[in-house]
Amino acid sequence: MPPPQPRTPAETPVHHELSLTRRLILLFMFCLAQFLDAFSNSALFSAIPVLEVSMGMTESQSTWIMSAFQLTFASFLLISGRISDVYNPKTGFVGGVFGLGVISLCAGFVDDTIPLIILRALTGIASAMTIPSALALLVKVFPEPLEQARAIGIFGGCASVASSLGFLIAAMFVQWASYHWVFWFVAIVAVPAALACAFIIPPEIANTKDNLEHAAAKWKSLDLLGVTILTVALILFIFAVTSGPTDGWASAAVLVPLIVSIMMMIGFFYWETRIHMDKAAIPPRTWFYPNFSILFAVALLPFFWLFTVFLIFTTLWQNVFEWSAISSAVHMLPIGVASFFMSFTGSLSRIFSPKWIILTGLSFCMVATVLMALGGGKPEDYWPYIFPAFSLGSPGIMLTYTHTNIAIFQAAPSSMAGTVGAIFNGALLFGSAIGLAAASSIESSVEANHGGSHEYKGRAAVFWFLLAVISILFISVSIFYDRSTDHTPQPEHGDPGHPARRSTDSDTKLDDANVTMIKKADLVNLPA
Repeated sequence: MPPPQPRTPAETPVHHELSLTRRLILLFMFCLAQFLDAFSNSALFSAIPVLEVSMGMTESQSTWIMSAFQLTFASFLLISGRISDVYNPKTGFVGGVFGLGVISLCAGFVDDTIPLIILRALTGIASAMTIPSALALLVKVFPEPLEQARAIGIFGGCASVASSLGFLIAAMFVQWASYHWVFWFVAIVAVPAALACAFIIPPEIANTKDNLEHAAAKWKSLDLLGVTILTVALILFIFAVTSGPTDGWASAAVLVPLIVSIMMMIGFFYWETRIHMDKAAIPPRTWFYPNFSILFAVALLPFFWLFTVFLIFTTLWQNVFEWSAISSAVHMLPIGVASFFMSFTGSLSRIFSPKWIILTGLSFCMVATVLMALGGGKPEDYWPYIFPAFSLGSPGIMLTYTHTNIAIFQAAPSSMAGTVGAIFNGALLFGSAIGLAAASSIESSVEANHGGSHEYKGRAAVFWFLLAVISILFISVSIFYDRSTDHTPQPEHGDPGHPARRSTDSDTKLDDANVTMIKKADLVNLPA
């Protein structure tokens, strides 16, 4: 066997160089950024009724208050993920958190609809910069599989916790102060956090093989054309699916961008197969890593389920039952409490197969969704139907979310952490945008023929649709998830033991002076 080659600074583990306290502080800062991103997305559920009144918004404009954030967040995630892999992820993380704070500060002073929608779109861009870079840094701080699983589980759990607590915190601001404080709260937390991270994140954990290269080489390694095509396609697609319920699915304003976006997506994936794999925004081999594709499909569900529940019961409780914003938020607390405790279950994936944990989570979600479909149209239905549904569904969706997040990172090499983080979080928002659009369309169609918005039949139809989606995912995971790769090390470039892990010309950048040749005799012993 040839002697091992010395590691570059990018490959040297840093977890032994950092104290436990330093590593926990870094994990807290990464989780805080995740919390702020999810808070920015979910907090406005409590504020939208007030915004509609104070700004005189139409239904379409209020939809875009939420959609503008989701649209830019999902579209720019892949760009930021690739940048965090090629450039310094510390710069992307600090810049994203600081930008989030400054834009939110400006949004708090806005009292007009169009400027607010524009600032919400810019908030999505800033938030998109933080997630992949935080994940790229996190896997460097916690390279050991067990520690990494726990850290990723806690990091991912902060999103679901923030989705619930954001609803409550925003409701308190709306009830006792004004909706402006929903934005100012983010600014007050984000700006000091960004300044602190500029000093406490050590520069050595931000080094990768790519970002140690010359600036010109970095630009050449970016698939700018492919990323542009995909970004425009996602913008048009999300615009179409979010505009469908308000403008009509048969309108030209929906059909034209929908068809164009689908054609552009096909063109993007074709383009990715034609360029060098070092430059590809999403290398085609990514989809062939073990279980990556099925985990991507499961990632479409968590935010879809959570935001559908938030949207349906927020409008029902405040507009039909005439509950206050704070009362509605308190009734949502079971989701936040369960999400908080389930975020600490990341270590389970080292004991049990992620397949069985994900299937258990999906089972809980199925039971909860059936309960919400059967009851909830009257205030007295809360305790016999909705409370048990929240108590079962929240742990279920958190198990699904957390262990899908962990498994998808274990499926791909650590050098792709930024890109994988972008793909995973993009799937969360992509599923949410498509799912909410479909749910709004189903609810409106049923209510048009069955008593209007004051009846529960339209909302029940949405939950039956959601049950069908969960059932399809349950069957798919049962059939297509391969447990043979569970609890194995992350794939490394050059590992010949699995076709998806096999090195190609683009997997490593070899120095001509350090090329190691494999003896012919050794090739006989390689597994087929």
